[in-house]
Amino acid sequence: MEGKQAFSLREVAPSERPQERLLRLGASALSDRELVALLLRSGTRGRDVFGVAHDLLAEAGSLARLATWNCTDFQRIQGVGTVKAVQLAAVAELGRRVSAQTLAQAQPVLDRPELAAAFLRPWTDGLTVEKFWVLCLNRKNRLIHRAEITSGIATSSLAHPREVFRVAVREGAVAVICAHNHPSGDPAPSSADIAVTRQLREASRALDITLLDHVILGTPAHDPLGRGHYSFREAGLL
Repeated sequence: MEGKQAFSLREVAPSERPQERLLRLGASALSDRELVALLLRSGTRGRDVFGVAHDLLAEAGSLARLATWNCTDFQRIQGVGTVKAVQLAAVAELGRRVSAQTLAQAQPVLDRPELAAAFLRPWTDGLTVEKFWVLCLNRKNRLIHRAEITSGIATSSLAHPREVFRVAVREGAVAVICAHNHPSGDPAPSSADIAVTRQLREASRALDITLLDHVILGTPAHDPLGRGHYSFREAGLL
């Protein structure tokens, strides 16, 4: 069904409608549009549920992009009111949390900036505020704990080394990777980013806990290098 022009639910035989197909064949047999239509449950006057589902996917460009939307994004689509927007945003957040928890439980090796960036994507995609994390690692650079240190940063007070290394000491970390996101999408470091990285480097030396990297996460589309992240270690600043 993907890629075809949107059609009316009335044109679909009752036995081939999304709910019946899911019960008979399982959720994996449904197209993206059918799954979104099931979440919406109903359309609006002049626009049935398949049409609204089609509009959502067309506007987002992909299911993955749709999963990063917030309530305001969903409500831009005709036929999606406040209640449906809240439901869709909740489902998207559940998907992000499941993905993030699955990654964390696997204790991945995070010894390169691109690995750290990929690990944090479920938490950073769609964020409109700046957040700062510390990833605590063991001797083999495997993740043992992820902690959010600050959220909603608006000034030069990015993250105090005391808060970062308090978590590292508590978790028995041998090394840490610090990371934060730039909601603008451009991962280039600011003067405040550079200053706090220097403070983190000095604190790590004093505590004998390796600061493996400080990674800034943006998006490939807004990164002149097309990578979507910036590594202070790769830049020679650690």
